[in-house]
Amino acid sequence: MSESFFQPTLRTKRLAIGSTVFLAFTGMNAPAAVGFAQEKYHQYVISQPEYKRQYGSWSTLNIPEEFQVNAIHATLLNDGKVLIIAGSGNEKDNFKAGTFKTLLWDPVANTYKLIKTPADMFCSGHVSLADGRVLVAGGTLRYEVLKGDVTKAGGTMQVRNEDPNRPRKVPKGTVFVSPSGDEYVTNDDLTVPAASKVTKMVKNKLGVKAPKTVVVTAQQAVFVEARAKGKDKAVRKMTQFRVKGLTGNSGETLYGMAKAINFNKQDYQGIKAAYEFDPNTEMYVKVESMQYARWYPTLVQLADNKIMTVSGLDDTGYILGGQNETYDPKTRTWSPAATHYFPTYPALFLTADQKLFYSGSNGGYGPPTKGRVPGIWDYKKNTFTVVPGLRDANTRETSPSVLLPPAQDQKVMVLGGGKPGESKVSTAHTDIVDLSAQDPKFTAGPDLPAGGTRYLSAVIMPDDTVFTTGGSADYRGKHGSDILKAQTYHPSTNTFTRAADPTVGRDYHSEALLLPDGRVVTFGSNPLFGDKNDTLPPTFEKRIEIYTPAYLYQGGKRPEVTGGTTQTTRGASARFTTPDASKIATVRLMRPSSVTHVTDVQQRSIALNFTKTATGITTDIPKNPALVPSGWYMLFVTDKQGVPSVARWVHVK
Repeated sequence: MSESFFQPTLRTKRLAIGSTVFLAFTGMNAPAAVGFAQEKYHQYVISQPEYKRQYGSWSTLNIPEEFQVNAIHATLLNDGKVLIIAGSGNEKDNFKAGTFKTLLWDPVANTYKLIKTPADMFCSGHVSLADGRVLVAGGTLRYEVLKGDVTKAGGTMQVRNEDPNRPRKVPKGTVFVSPSGDEYVTNDDLTVPAASKVTKMVKNKLGVKAPKTVVVTAQQAVFVEARAKGKDKAVRKMTQFRVKGLTGNSGETLYGMAKAINFNKQDYQGIKAAYEFDPNTEMYVKVESMQYARWYPTLVQLADNKIMTVSGLDDTGYILGGQNETYDPKTRTWSPAATHYFPTYPALFLTADQKLFYSGSNGGYGPPTKGRVPGIWDYKKNTFTVVPGLRDANTRETSPSVLLPPAQDQKVMVLGGGKPGESKVSTAHTDIVDLSAQDPKFTAGPDLPAGGTRYLSAVIMPDDTVFTTGGSADYRGKHGSDILKAQTYHPSTNTFTRAADPTVGRDYHSEALLLPDGRVVTFGSNPLFGDKNDTLPPTFEKRIEIYTPAYLYQGGKRPEVTGGTTQTTRGASARFTTPDASKIATVRLMRPSSVTHVTDVQQRSIALNFTKTATGITTDIPKNPALVPSGWYMLFVTDKQGVPSVARWVHVK
């Protein structure tokens, strides 16, 4: 925090004068001593009670080495623990070794537990279910290989089945042989459906139409790689391949077709697997796999508790063309959903009228000119209504979006972002849309105080503000561009105010979320390089940093919720006991975060009407399931100074 944001007392003014004299003396003799003294003075300033009352403070938690993981995904569970998923953690050696990790952290007891992780959930999608379980879907089948590093020809093959009597299983490792004898190996299991029979009216030789049954070939795509190295293994025209070892009718009806097996860049590939994490058993449970493999998908809960799952790179490395699907937690099965194209990790928010709003924020994969325009998706009718006014719509990759508090206002804010790919261009613009308006459109919000920022984290707070922190000006922190700044956005005044500066840089693969005690925790960071000159290899940031907001330094006793409802239903009244009823100003239900790649479509804060009683408060839970999706919530009460209680967990059905 620069000193201009701190109003010194008489005591600190005197200290500053003394420090200036000391710095002047040491500056003539030892420049290193100057920096040391300045840092000491800075540490003194930020430790002062009056500073903390205005800006808050940060503390760093160093995790024991045996529990350190690359935090790619983070979800706050309904028992207050944090599920931190790494999978292979963007480490190829871990991927090759099958070393996949998940850490369960208890912030209260400060304990850690490694969870057995059955698949590479790196870059998966996830969301909390209505009963508190966490659905994790997709992940990594194969790491990318850059064009210059590709040593074996690879590409997509369509495996075709002409047999109408049976589907055909094609196990991982199946070998397809070209007419010249070159062999290509599949990288995943797939099942090709049986061919279908269609009856058509066809003219015979006499010109008379008669029914004729035609077999329509079924096909599924799979990535294949040449067994041997060599430029001569590339395929540049449509070629048919036989399955090695299959003969007779089996070999004639099952075969491969491909026209582009080459040495181009081979992108990341997704998996179809899905799991539920159970907070009670602290274990993953495998559920039915998705129909489509997904890497970088978004999962969002609908009003009927089903989970809409969209986008992602498939198991051949191509972005899906709009093949979305829903998960039913009751049956643990997947079903096809309305088709609409989104870039990867799109920010989708469930609106009060049971539609999905796409803000324009996304994870980046996909054509730079496709799917970047915000709009309201009526997934029941499969219509998409463009919402105009978003500035720099092509500069919103790696930007966060937030359903501003309270959720009843139906306002969404987009903050910063960057141009597609590895561009150094980022934007400081924020834009806000009121979805309750008759014709919603974005209007300009205040610029980010730190300037152009991508990978910014944004967290809804119990006092109806939004805390933002971290990010970088350039792609993945290039040129030492991490931004060690934090600020608080106030929806009531449409302004930012300064917060204490973090000490740990956070860019790609970083997360932030609200804890039940009202603090904010930040994880991860995966810069492209390890120095400002972009010459040293990077180090994944494993430290956890915790922000204690200014509202926890206001002095006096913070309000308490000492008892009351733990289970309730929409439309019902809920009662809570508190000795502080007379000073309570607001009551909020806050959905815990499930965040990755600064995409957090789950967090929302719902204002509750309440009345005060002799022993506590009585609240009304809104009836609308699209405003209050079923699930576990943190109930916070705040006093007239905006100081929140420690949250009480409430299950809304």
